[in-house]
Amino acid sequence: MSEPKTYTLDVPGAVLTYDVREPVTPSDRPTLLLIGSPMDASGFTTLAGLFEDRTVVTYDPRGVSRSRKTDGVVVSTPDQHADDLHRLIDALGVGPVDILASSGGAVNGLALVARHPEQVRVFVPHEPPVVQLLADRETALAAVRDTERAYQEKGAAAGLAKFMLLVSLTGDIPADFASLPASLPPGFPVAEDDGSRDDALLGQNLITCTHYEPDIEALRAASTRIVPAVGVESAETLAGRGGAAVAERLGVEPAVFPSHHAGFAGGEFGMAGEPEAFAARLREILDGDR
Repeated sequence: MSEPKTYTLDVPGAVLTYDVREPVTPSDRPTLLLIGSPMDASGFTTLAGLFEDRTVVTYDPRGVSRSRKTDGVVVSTPDQHADDLHRLIDALGVGPVDILASSGGAVNGLALVARHPEQVRVFVPHEPPVVQLLADRETALAAVRDTERAYQEKGAAAGLAKFMLLVSLTGDIPADFASLPASLPPGFPVAEDDGSRDDALLGQNLITCTHYEPDIEALRAASTRIVPAVGVESAETLAGRGGAAVAERLGVEPAVFPSHHAGFAGGEFGMAGEPEAFAARLREILDGDR
């Protein structure tokens, strides 16, 4: 695969930065778009390199890393991200793309497919934290709000500690979540609190992402083949249960992928999964119609 070429795209309220990796040999396979949120393009470096037989596109969501906001608004919504993705696919000038979307990116992808199914051939939302679809949504939403409150009142260290506890719990979120002890691992890198509250995860996307309710009827009617996915090690966590909930609403079985929530990662951000096995599973799904 060739070295990635980097481009920018002006969208309402932001300037997006995205990378395009072209195969060395021309390919008729659909372009593969890898999206996360708030994770930026660098989190997909390993996975992108395992798809040398097609064009692979990654991007930084608005307000993250190289993609800067121009409207001064801190909070971003899945609908905004979906519109950004719609405009990005238009700018690529290719036919319907295939999408593997992780975590918050999967929530944004659900919003995209509900609005613009003609742009997406196959969509694999991997562990979207769609808390509104969970049976324990009231306690889970309360836990998210408690996490956001810790961040707003005490800063990133307190917010991240709560967040890591929340996403690591298996099964229903307990009603006493707010009173559970939460701390970061020793040596976990967190900058000193400077008073800002625009962190990409805790300040920009946490509430809007988890509180978003997908348009299930639009997704059912979409021409896109939607394959909700969960990690074999993380299926009972909040995000894994979100993937299963989407599958249930669509009347399909979730696809099980190797490893955990970041199973595609090769060590990016310290998260090592099983990227080769993850890529092989993804290839099976994407090539299923060929």
